[in-house]
Amino acid sequence: MARIMALDYGMKRTGIAVTDEMQIIASGLGTVPTAELMPYLEKYFKEENVELVLVGEPKQMDNTASQSEGAILEFLKKFQEKFPQMEMKRVDERFTSKMAVRTMIDSGLKKKKRQDKSLLDEISATIILQSYLYK
Repeated sequence: MARIMALDYGMKRTGIAVTDEMQIIASGLGTVPTAELMPYLEKYFKEENVELVLVGEPKQMDNTASQSEGAILEFLKKFQEKFPQMEMKRVDERFTSKMAVRTMIDSGLKKKKRQDKSLLDEISATIILQSYLYK
Protein backbone atom coordinates (compact mmCIF):
# COMPACT_ATOMS: atom_id res chain seq x y z
CA MET A 1 0.00 0.00 0.00
CA ALA A 2 0.96 3.64 -0.30
CA ARG A 3 0.68 6.60 2.01
CA ILE A 4 -2.11 9.15 2.11
CA MET A 5 -1.11 12.78 2.62
CA ALA A 6 -3.21 15.64 3.94
CA LEU A 7 -2.55 19.34 3.41
CA ASP A 8 -3.89 22.20 5.50
CA TYR A 9 -3.18 24.83 2.85
CA GLY A 10 -2.61 28.36 4.03
CA MET A 11 -1.51 31.62 2.48
CA LYS A 12 1.77 31.69 4.45
CA ARG A 13 2.39 28.07 5.41
CA THR A 14 0.90 24.64 4.81
CA GLY A 15 0.55 21.93 7.42
CA ILE A 16 1.28 18.40 6.22
CA ALA A 17 0.33 15.01 7.64
CA VAL A 18 0.80 11.49 6.27
CA THR A 19 -0.25 7.97 7.06
CA ASP A 20 2.03 5.01 7.47
CA GLU A 21 2.19 2.68 4.46
CA MET A 22 -0.62 0.52 5.87
CA GLN A 23 -2.83 3.65 6.10
CA ILE A 24 -3.58 3.04 9.76
CA ILE A 25 -1.77 5.82 11.63
CA ALA A 26 -1.97 9.54 10.79
CA SER A 27 1.07 11.57 11.83
CA GLY A 28 2.04 15.18 11.43
CA LEU A 29 4.91 15.56 8.97
CA GLY A 30 5.57 19.26 9.49
CA THR A 31 4.82 22.67 8.13
CA VAL A 32 6.28 24.16 4.97
CA PRO A 33 6.19 27.77 3.79
CA THR A 34 3.52 27.74 1.09
CA ALA A 35 5.90 29.36 -1.40
CA GLU A 36 8.12 26.26 -1.04
CA LEU A 37 5.30 23.68 -1.08
CA MET A 38 5.56 22.45 -4.68
CA PRO A 39 9.32 21.70 -4.55
CA TYR A 40 8.79 20.04 -1.15
CA LEU A 41 6.01 17.81 -2.53
CA GLU A 42 8.05 16.93 -5.62
CA LYS A 43 10.95 15.76 -3.45
CA TYR A 44 8.66 13.89 -1.04
CA PHE A 45 6.81 12.09 -3.86
CA LYS A 46 10.15 10.89 -5.28
CA GLU A 47 11.18 9.46 -1.91
CA GLU A 48 7.85 8.07 -0.67
CA ASN A 49 4.97 6.22 -2.30
CA VAL A 50 1.87 8.43 -1.95
CA GLU A 51 -1.38 7.39 -3.61
CA LEU A 52 -3.75 10.13 -2.47
CA VAL A 53 -3.49 13.75 -1.38
CA LEU A 54 -6.27 15.27 0.71
CA VAL A 55 -6.64 19.02 0.67
CA GLY A 56 -8.67 20.79 3.31
CA GLU A 57 -11.78 22.58 2.08
CA PRO A 58 -12.52 25.55 4.32
CA LYS A 59 -16.21 26.37 4.50
CA GLN A 60 -18.30 28.89 6.37
CA MET A 61 -21.03 27.73 8.73
CA ASP A 62 -23.62 28.27 5.97
CA ASN A 63 -21.65 25.86 3.75
CA THR A 64 -20.30 28.57 1.44
CA ALA A 65 -16.61 28.70 0.53
CA SER A 66 -14.30 30.70 2.76
CA GLN A 67 -12.28 33.60 1.42
CA SER A 68 -9.12 31.44 1.17
CA GLU A 69 -10.80 29.06 -1.30
CA GLY A 70 -9.62 31.10 -4.33
CA ALA A 71 -5.97 30.61 -3.40
CA ILE A 72 -6.57 26.91 -2.75
CA LEU A 73 -8.20 26.45 -6.17
CA GLU A 74 -5.19 28.14 -7.77
CA PHE A 75 -2.88 25.73 -5.92
CA LEU A 76 -5.01 22.74 -6.96
CA LYS A 77 -4.74 23.70 -10.61
CA LYS A 78 -0.94 23.97 -10.38
CA PHE A 79 -0.79 20.72 -8.41
CA GLN A 80 -2.77 18.80 -11.04
CA GLU A 81 -0.59 20.20 -13.82
CA LYS A 82 2.60 19.18 -11.98
CA PHE A 83 1.33 15.82 -10.66
CA PRO A 84 -1.40 14.68 -13.10
CA GLN A 85 -1.18 11.06 -11.96
CA MET A 86 -1.78 11.88 -8.28
CA GLU A 87 -5.31 11.38 -6.98
CA MET A 88 -6.62 14.31 -4.97
CA LYS A 89 -9.70 14.73 -2.79
CA ARG A 90 -11.10 17.65 -0.82
CA VAL A 91 -12.04 17.22 2.84
CA ASP A 92 -14.20 19.59 4.88
CA GLU A 93 -11.88 21.26 7.36
CA ARG A 94 -14.40 23.19 9.44
CA PHE A 95 -13.41 23.28 13.11
CA THR A 96 -9.98 21.70 12.54
CA SER A 97 -8.17 24.76 13.93
CA LYS A 98 -10.36 24.74 17.05
CA MET A 99 -9.81 21.00 17.43
CA ALA A 100 -6.05 21.51 17.00
CA VAL A 101 -5.99 24.13 19.78
CA ARG A 102 -7.99 21.78 22.02
CA THR A 103 -5.53 18.97 21.23
CA MET A 104 -2.59 21.16 22.22
CA ILE A 105 -4.27 22.16 25.48
CA ASP A 106 -5.25 18.57 26.28
CA SER A 107 -1.71 17.36 25.62
CA GLY A 108 -0.38 19.83 28.18
CA LEU A 109 1.54 22.16 25.87
CA LYS A 110 2.53 25.43 27.50
CA LYS A 111 0.87 28.62 26.23
CA LYS A 112 4.07 29.77 24.47
CA LYS A 113 4.21 26.54 22.45
CA ARG A 114 0.48 26.71 21.67
CA GLN A 115 1.06 30.09 20.00
CA ASP A 116 3.26 28.39 17.37
CA LYS A 117 1.10 28.71 14.24
CA SER A 118 3.13 26.14 12.33
CA LEU A 119 2.37 23.50 14.97
CA LEU A 120 -1.31 24.44 14.75
CA ASP A 121 -1.23 23.92 10.95
CA GLU A 122 0.50 20.54 11.29
CA ILE A 123 -2.03 19.33 13.85
CA SER A 124 -4.88 20.62 11.66
CA ALA A 125 -3.53 18.60 8.72
CA THR A 126 -3.39 15.54 10.97
CA ILE A 127 -7.02 16.07 12.00
CA ILE A 128 -8.04 16.40 8.33
CA LEU A 129 -6.28 13.09 7.63
CA GLN A 130 -7.82 11.37 10.65
CA SER A 131 -11.30 12.55 9.67
CA TYR A 132 -10.83 10.96 6.24
CA LEU A 133 -9.40 7.69 7.62
CA TYR A 134 -12.00 7.16 10.30
CA LYS A 135 -15.20 8.15 8.56
